[in-house]
Amino acid sequence: MEEKLQIQIPRVKLGSQGLEVSKLGFGCAGMSGIYNAPLPHEAGCAIMKDVFSKGITFFDTSDLYGDNYDNEIMVGKALKQLPREKVQLATKFGIKKSKGLQFEVIGNPEYVRQCCEASLKRLDVDYIDLYYQHRIDTSVPIEDTMGELKKLVEEEKIKYIGLSEASVDTIRRAHAVHPITAVEMEYSLWARDIEEDIIPICRELGIGIVAYSPLGRGFLAGKAVVENLPEKSLLFIHPRFTGENLEKNKLSYARLADLAAKRACTPAQLALAWVLHQGEDIVPIPGTTKLKNLENNIGSLTVKLTEEDLKEISDAVPINEVGGRREYDMFANYVYKLANTPYK
Repeated sequence: MEEKLQIQIPRVKLGSQGLEVSKLGFGCAGMSGIYNAPLPHEAGCAIMKDVFSKGITFFDTSDLYGDNYDNEIMVGKALKQLPREKVQLATKFGIKKSKGLQFEVIGNPEYVRQCCEASLKRLDVDYIDLYYQHRIDTSVPIEDTMGELKKLVEEEKIKYIGLSEASVDTIRRAHAVHPITAVEMEYSLWARDIEEDIIPICRELGIGIVAYSPLGRGFLAGKAVVENLPEKSLLFIHPRFTGENLEKNKLSYARLADLAAKRACTPAQLALAWVLHQGEDIVPIPGTTKLKNLENNIGSLTVKLTEEDLKEISDAVPINEVGGRREYDMFANYVYKLANTPYK
């Protein structure tokens, strides 16, 4: 049987501060049970080694993912089996779990430092390549949060600073304190609101864009359409995966699937290729717990699309016809359009 040729994953500059990453990253959150049962650490480490062996070197985690910081601990174990200097490790701080599905967003300097020190220990590393504020604390001036992050850069505990779901005003003010390397935002065929304001400000300031949920939390790959949601998946409470919204969204998926069939690729590959074609400064970070999905995602790099193709694909998933908010109810108050902070 003929052996499959490995696809070469390009490397790109993320932002203008010197960070270089693989053009496709890997979101680690799903390995700790957001969308399915959490993986044993041995299985999670095996997936990360597989991901790395295929040329993906940019890994994304957070102190929020998994019970008792499970994801960072798992990622730390995997890093022991990989050449650390060839990995670009991103983690995040700023969302503190309270009871059940309740969360608190904290951005004061003391909490920034406390979280960073704790993440370094859990990951068992000397430095974090890219450290994000996971959500913006609208009660703390962004200058205060950034001031502490700048100190952590000076102390070489972190190399680069990122923000997630930050407003235009917050990005501009943060960047004035210390250059922001990347802004992580939800971006996919069914989440395109950042095209109006976030992408332009990032391009103006030389900030890279990391696209989380580039497959619409799996929906654009067929989750909840051709594949049932796993038991206990958090998606059962996501606005776009429930009731009438889900039925409405299935129509968009059907159109996407038709276009994918014409191009001899999967819907996931077409949706991911669409994101990949939006610019060299945009790096999607799809995650998976299945090897076949990983190979499918990497295959999206070989899908070539013209300007006409991109328009046809965009038109197949009209934003005004997408049913439901893009964010979970518990995070609805922390989307970027609401993420301004007070002035000092």
